[in-house]
Amino acid sequence: MDGMAVSFGCGDGSNTTLPVVGFIGLGVMGRSMAGHIHAAGYPLCVYNRTKSRAEELVAQGAFWCDTVGELAARSDVVITMVGFPRDVEEVYFGEGGILASVRRGCYVVDMTTSSPELAVRIHGEASQRGVAALDAPVSGGDLGAREARLSIMVGGDEDAYRCILPLFQVMGKNIVYQGKAGSGQHTKMANQIVIASQMMGVCEALAYAEKAGLDPRKVLASIESGAAGSWTLSKLGPRMLAGDFEPGFYVKHFIKDMRIALASAEELHLDTPGLRTSLGLYERLAGEGGENEGTQALFKLYRR
Repeated sequence: MDGMAVSFGCGDGSNTTLPVVGFIGLGVMGRSMAGHIHAAGYPLCVYNRTKSRAEELVAQGAFWCDTVGELAARSDVVITMVGFPRDVEEVYFGEGGILASVRRGCYVVDMTTSSPELAVRIHGEASQRGVAALDAPVSGGDLGAREARLSIMVGGDEDAYRCILPLFQVMGKNIVYQGKAGSGQHTKMANQIVIASQMMGVCEALAYAEKAGLDPRKVLASIESGAAGSWTLSKLGPRMLAGDFEPGFYVKHFIKDMRIALASAEELHLDTPGLRTSLGLYERLAGEGGENEGTQALFKLYRR
């Protein structure tokens, strides 16, 4: 499978050639996202540090690449969905990495939740190499990824965004161009700041209901459609009450996100007490062995 740089989704729409898409990172969300791209008919190359996670996609016709560099060289669009900023830095700037291997005229799209500063750095280096770069973190968790209804927040050059939009539409529903490089990551930080306090509120409300001798499921049925309603309450509240702490989004990754958000807020001279408190609670949960559980596992600290 050899890639060829194309201007899909751009201009007058006369170019109907589908680009070769390379997808790096087949975790809880990435595997579903890559699967939607393949199902939509795009030629797909895949790479993951644990090869077994790619077996299902390869069996369906995706092309396995042994290295990040091989994938980048074969692809017209490289999408990354890895764990931590250090992983993003490694796959983009490491020896034989994406930016050393991708061809001029191609696109790179980081959908990892990472730092705005790193997104700006990737954009700058890519631009010097004649490559368009977008930062496009997502929200919606494992369910949103499986159902192809992620919220996608995009930063970078608007022309590149318009070209990649057809791919985004395969993976998500709420897709918003936010502005220059780093804007997607800043938007995701705002998203995580909201969730940080929401998670505490949901845990406290359900713990209060139990302590008051109420049936918390009935309480949930009453409050989820009113002013207190939220995705966190409706989707994660029932998991908390059922003792289901399987990860749709890992505690360790949420801690990473909150640390990035806190650092960014401090650079902006903004105090975020809700974020700081939530981060402290999640760090405590991780310290007690919960780092690989879902974020709803915070309820354990309230249920004691």
